[in-house]
Amino acid sequence: MVAVFNKELLSWYLITLKLRETVESAIPASSNATPLPEFQEQAKQEVQKQQKAISDSQQIVIEKDSENFEEETKSPDFEWVISIKEKLEQAHQDDAAGSWAKLCIYRVPHYLREGDDKAIVPQIVSLGPYHHAKRRLRQMDRHKWRSLQHVLKRTNKDIKLFLDSVREVEERARSCYEGTIGLSSNEFVEMMVLDGCFVLELFRGAAEGFKQLGYARNDPIFAMRGSMHSIQRDMIMLENQLPLFILDLLLGLQFDNPDQKGFVAKLALTFFDPLMPTDEPLTKSEKNKLESSLGYATTFDPLADQGGLHCLDVFRRSLLRSGPKPVPRNWIKRWSNNNRVADKRRTQLIHCVTELREAGIKFKKRKTDRFWDIKFKDGVLRIPRLLVHDGTKSLFLNLIAFEQCHLDCGNDITSYVVFMDNLINSPQDVAYLHYCGILEHWLGSDAEVADLFNRLCQEVVFDINDSYLSQLSQDVNQYYNHRWNTWRASLKHNYFGNPWAIISLVAAVVLLALTFAQTFYSVYGYYMPLS
Repeated sequence: MVAVFNKELLSWYLITLKLRETVESAIPASSNATPLPEFQEQAKQEVQKQQKAISDSQQIVIEKDSENFEEETKSPDFEWVISIKEKLEQAHQDDAAGSWAKLCIYRVPHYLREGDDKAIVPQIVSLGPYHHAKRRLRQMDRHKWRSLQHVLKRTNKDIKLFLDSVREVEERARSCYEGTIGLSSNEFVEMMVLDGCFVLELFRGAAEGFKQLGYARNDPIFAMRGSMHSIQRDMIMLENQLPLFILDLLLGLQFDNPDQKGFVAKLALTFFDPLMPTDEPLTKSEKNKLESSLGYATTFDPLADQGGLHCLDVFRRSLLRSGPKPVPRNWIKRWSNNNRVADKRRTQLIHCVTELREAGIKFKKRKTDRFWDIKFKDGVLRIPRLLVHDGTKSLFLNLIAFEQCHLDCGNDITSYVVFMDNLINSPQDVAYLHYCGILEHWLGSDAEVADLFNRLCQEVVFDINDSYLSQLSQDVNQYYNHRWNTWRASLKHNYFGNPWAIISLVAAVVLLALTFAQTFYSVYGYYMPLS
């Protein structure tokens, strides 16, 4: 049926209806009445004439619409308009999906990549869809299949049980990743099962021993060999994560116990422990003293925490433990408001080590295993010990990327790294922090450490008002801006820096006093001669 929107045709149609009503009303209601042949023939001819006119008009309109349609399809803008409509429809579907709340595994933003992808792109093993089936990472696939075969043999389970269980939560797992995943349902489920079992075998092997799981002592992967450090570094990357609930599900199937929440997180912390940026040993008495002073336990219990998203999130929570206590946002209040966007021009928290020392601020190592817990009191900045190694850059960069991307995540690691970047401007700053026992590194030189921190924060979007160190930084800057503190520090540095300087100062003071006394008595004797 062709819908014709034409006023002329509509008028003809109404006339036809009116004419038909007239003809019908002229026919007698009685069945015995004989209709007038002349009137009937005239009415019939009139109706046929009107119908022919309508038909001709419809044919003209249809031909005209066909010509217009052909002209539109031949237009160079026709495909362009169609593509825009398709994109708008896709955008509508994306908004209607409402899956943004479940997103937790992101691609690292381009502004944090620095042109060097080794810190954020896996070099040995891929987990999840972002780097799946890349040619240089395929060598690890055969070891993944070996791990899956070991799991099935050890647990005496059918692979279909794992595939069917993961398929039930496929949509939930897909929504954890950013963008469209170009894998079919079967490919995605297979990848989750294969990668998940591989991760669990590594976790359990590091905690229980690979020999207990049935692997040979000289296994090229499933043994604590030199390559394990590179595997750990790849597995902590943001783009190389698996949803934690997938790992919980797969471990529950192995143990015939679906309630395994928290146990995978505990295994993950054991596996990633060598990547910790601190190795400050605390005695039992020191740990108890620290806990009593804080009012809560400093240890992190993953079994009590049900909110982990993936292994990187669990590792970050273990670093922060209870997390920094919130502080009043009173840094530069006149510029602050709740909806303000972070200003890249104001990311300077404090001055560097050299400048702070000139103002009389002292640096001391704080005895705690929480590297971010910095304190300042009476001109003394107490900073916990930090260990910098070849995996520190990758670790901090991925933690910063996660905090930059995930809305429900704080910026505590970012605040700490920005604070250290402000402190370290030169190799001399690194050397002094090392002298104080605050900074320990295994890199080639102090200049490499300074460059590491300066590059980490080069493009980071950071809000001073949203930092747990904002109040501390304000206290440090107030002390720094006090002139008397600067003068006193300069006097101490120039005249009390070593014993010889002290002796020289005392000698100069004595000589000045004797000179003054001699001058006084000379003048006094001149004006008041002895009688």
